[in-house]
Amino acid sequence: MDSGMIGKIQKAKRYAEQLDRISFSEFKVTVEGDHHTHLVSYSDGQWSCDCGFFARRAVCSHTMALERVLGVMLPVAQEVEPATV
Repeated sequence: MDSGMIGKIQKAKRYAEQLDRISFSEFKVTVEGDHHTHLVSYSDGQWSCDCGFFARRAVCSHTMALERVLGVMLPVAQEVEPATV
């Protein structure tokens, strides 16, 4: 392995240890639910999920699972008024 790559690997390790260097602005993932696969997205501090529960409550098991996985990587959740049905 060349010295340039070694330096990049060392820098990557340092960045990974310093979580304050990283902030999410948006992403999309799929979550394999018990019955269906769901598309979950995060954009500008707001979650979205294509499941029916999220449509009613503005939160669901899929978004909560991702909050657990990402932990301190995400800013504190903003309160969102649930949609009325």
